[in-house]
Amino acid sequence: MRNDRGRTVRPHEYLDTDERPAGEERNSAQSPAASGPLQRLSAAGVAVWLDDLSRHRLASGSLAALVRNWSVCGVTTNPSIFENALQSGEAAYGEQILVLANAGANAAEAVRALTTTDVRWACEILQETYERSGGTDGYVSIEVDPYLSRNVPGTVAEARDLFRLIGRRNVLIKIPATAECLPAITQTLAAGIGVNVTLIFSLERYEGVQDAFMAGLEQARANGHDLAAIQSVASFFISRVDTEVDRRLGEDARDYLRGAAAIANARLAYEKFETMLRTPRWRALEADGAHPQRLLWASTGVKDPAYFDTRYVTELIAARTVNTMPEETLHAVADHGVVDGDSISGTYDTSRTVLDKLTLAGVEYDDVVRALEAEGLQKFEVAWNELTSTVAQLLDDARAQVDRSRNPAQIPPPIPVSAAEGSRNVRR
Repeated sequence: MRNDRGRTVRPHEYLDTDERPAGEERNSAQSPAASGPLQRLSAAGVAVWLDDLSRHRLASGSLAALVRNWSVCGVTTNPSIFENALQSGEAAYGEQILVLANAGANAAEAVRALTTTDVRWACEILQETYERSGGTDGYVSIEVDPYLSRNVPGTVAEARDLFRLIGRRNVLIKIPATAECLPAITQTLAAGIGVNVTLIFSLERYEGVQDAFMAGLEQARANGHDLAAIQSVASFFISRVDTEVDRRLGEDARDYLRGAAAIANARLAYEKFETMLRTPRWRALEADGAHPQRLLWASTGVKDPAYFDTRYVTELIAARTVNTMPEETLHAVADHGVVDGDSISGTYDTSRTVLDKLTLAGVEYDDVVRALEAEGLQKFEVAWNELTSTVAQLLDDARAQVDRSRNPAQIPPPIPVSAAEGSRNVRR
């Protein structure tokens, strides 16, 4: 993977980072965020969020340290993140899994208990950020069951349940931006619940998300909710666009088209955001205290090692945006990210030209974004299945452990000393 200086960077090789265990405190004056690229990113109006969460990160103080010293002011999660957390830090969840096993919880119930516990804890860590920002930042996102991606009543019911279970104002419920689920976004916002609209790839679908967002606020106002207390972000996916477009371009494509689609697409989405802010419909909502639905740049870790490792951050800087990053990208930006202010304004004509040239090269935009949405939904479902399967196995293991403790006869007897000695002599 290349950095902005052109050198190759190994994972977790960061020039301005202490090599210390996750969660160990460092002085904020030593932090790259104190005066470096992350602080400049924040000053440019980009909210820095972390795309990761685990029980270990919470308990060790790692998340608190990132909030305190690295400009992190929000967190996003997904089933893959929780699956990785359970696989790599099973011990951290052991006590709660044992409690759930004793209570007779099934895998789906346990998944909800484990994930909502982590999200609630993260919300508590970010509560001060939430209050200090006047409710603009300090949010933690959790996703609805991906199998509900085309089920409006099911999605709305799940969103309400998650909001109730977590019990924190600074939680956002992630709802996929499928055409079928746009009404679920509206209905959830109308109930006064904040929404992270996820899995947006196309400019046309983003316009539909904007309409669903404003309709939700209009209904929330009619329902007597304080619009100033409702937040929403629109998660526009970045790196996956380049991965798919570059694959379709093939090896013979002109270099200037490779790796150009994702940033051009995102910049044109921001143009639509600016256009929305000028509409009478939005201005009426704003006059009643509404916050704009910020664009959140998601999938910002670089997947092609030939590309700069910070490009999906430094090339998408503009006011009123969010960039959620895996920790590796966060550290890369802190180390060598070139942050020189707004990198989006004034790029719209060039961005349209990029998409036009891709069409001439045989890459059909509408087909790309349709394929990416279908692939994204499938990945969410696979990750959900893996998470549920992992939790089911952990529950089974915990129940077996309880059964053994209640029935010592099931525990294999110890090997007699004389037999053990004989075994060692044979090995010799």
